[in-house]
Amino acid sequence: MELNPYAKFLEGQDPMPVLAATPQRLRALINGLTAAQLNTPPAPRKWSITNIVAHLADCEIVFSFRLRQTLAPPLEQPHAIIQPFDQDAWAQRYSAYQLEPALALFQSARNWNLLFFNTVSHEDRHRRTTHPERGTMNLWTIVETMAGHDINHLQQLERIAATT
Repeated sequence: MELNPYAKFLEGQDPMPVLAATPQRLRALINGLTAAQLNTPPAPRKWSITNIVAHLADCEIVFSFRLRQTLAPPLEQPHAIIQPFDQDAWAQRYSAYQLEPALALFQSARNWNLLFFNTVSHEDRHRRTTHPERGTMNLWTIVETMAGHDINHLQQLERIAATT
């Protein structure tokens, strides 16, 4: 598995403007869509717009913990091992979630992470952590993964919104 499977979406961009802009882009993409457009999957075994937003909210929680876990050990201690998760297992519960609470959670957690990034030093960016499936990376790889992940799902949402 790749260290950052979403790097191709970031295409060398600075991740911070992407992360800061995503909540507003999400709102713009969903603004004016009907409940049917928001909740109807584009194809069998694909996620609806609401499901994708719920996934983004789940992932923001995961990324929040991974970022903080990476910086938690003292420098002289071994680095943290971050926990992978099965997105498909989590997605089985997405039918219980509504769009607005999912979007509110995502925006709130993202805003909290943006504040956290203001505390990250140049040295912190290089703090190491290990993902059992992807390997050893640094904190900034997680940040770049977050931004690429955003772009990937924003592109999905654009495609779905354009076809509804």
